[in-house]
Amino acid sequence: MSSAAMHIARTGLDAQDTRMRVISNNLANVNTTGFKKGRAAFATLAYQTITAPGSASTSESKYATGLNLGTGVKIQGTARIDTQGDMQTTGNALDLALDGDGYFQVQLPGGQLGYTRSGNFSRSPEGLLITSEGYQVMPGITVPEGTTAITIGTDGTVSATIPGQTEPSEIGQIQVASFPNTAGLQEIGDNYLVETAASGPVSLGIAGLEGRGNIRQGMLEGSNVNVVEELVDMIETQRAYEVNSKMISATDDMLKYVNQNI
Repeated sequence: MSSAAMHIARTGLDAQDTRMRVISNNLANVNTTGFKKGRAAFATLAYQTITAPGSASTSESKYATGLNLGTGVKIQGTARIDTQGDMQTTGNALDLALDGDGYFQVQLPGGQLGYTRSGNFSRSPEGLLITSEGYQVMPGITVPEGTTAITIGTDGTVSATIPGQTEPSEIGQIQVASFPNTAGLQEIGDNYLVETAASGPVSLGIAGLEGRGNIRQGMLEGSNVNVVEELVDMIETQRAYEVNSKMISATDDMLKYVNQNI
């Protein structure tokens, strides 16, 4: 007796275990600024064709449906869900949130460019606008020494109030990055994504134009994870895992019966 059913059930266990990892990561990042939840996508494995539909069953007739046996399931990929997270007011002038599509561009170690939705920025001793890890926001913005107030418009225009001046001075503009296929961006940790061949080349532009989101000063974008939805998915995954486990046990009992009685 073939153990194909046991193999198929094992692929189900592997797939559900991977899905549970995705759900676990979503729940772990429920309070991560700018985090976008993931979703596991399933796909069938190759089918074994015993009888092809439409093949001759006799000299005068053909099979209407045929006989195709599946070989299991696999995780096809993990998709990032880029829905907007809740806006959280912080009152910090250097906390920025994107209301809409796009990413902030950051200079990572080694010269690589990274992209993030997490806008909890600060100012370096040299006056540069940086991330919490010390990476410079690009294009570079240098805040003059002695600045008493910083204003950032919805289009990313940065203005600084300097003692002795009656009007704020414009010191630069934060641009927003966009991609032809944001799903193709690769996550590398620390809230950063990097460009890949699948994402297409980056395009920098002004916030609020050409589909890019507006910049909101004094706010941060929260995670888009819905805890209730994730808990429901977790229970569903657990039940599916249990069913596949029972399938392995049932197949093992069947094989044991055959070995002992036939």
